[in-house]
Amino acid sequence: MHPSFAQFRRSLCVAVGASALMVALAAPLHAQVAAAPELVAAQQAVNRADQADADQYASELLGSARTALEQAQAAAASRRDRKLAPGLALRATVDADLARARSEEAVANARLQQRRQEIGELQRTLDEGATR
Repeated sequence: MHPSFAQFRRSLCVAVGASALMVALAAPLHAQVAAAPELVAAQQAVNRADQADADQYASELLGSARTALEQAQAAAASRRDRKLAPGLALRATVDADLARARSEEAVANARLQQRRQEIGELQRTLDEGATR
């Protein structure tokens, strides 16, 4: 008797089932990979802000960036909220970049003020030397 399509062998059924399972699981994995670049960029932006001492100079913005990053990561892990992840990650990136920029501005202004004081002291010293 010749086997027909109605009489699949067990190994063929397992192979077909495994293939179907892989296809079914590939779609959510692809969606997570698509959100990954935004999440990575947001994490890097938060790290750069940390390195720029944004905790000291722009703590509210950095806190907002961290919160948005956590929300983006949670959304990426949630099947229901996955579409929100890129927007939340972008918000985290923008907040972290702004916090870094404000921190760098504060540091630059502090250095500028220090240089101005040094210049003032040097001018007073020169003026005192000229009057003698």
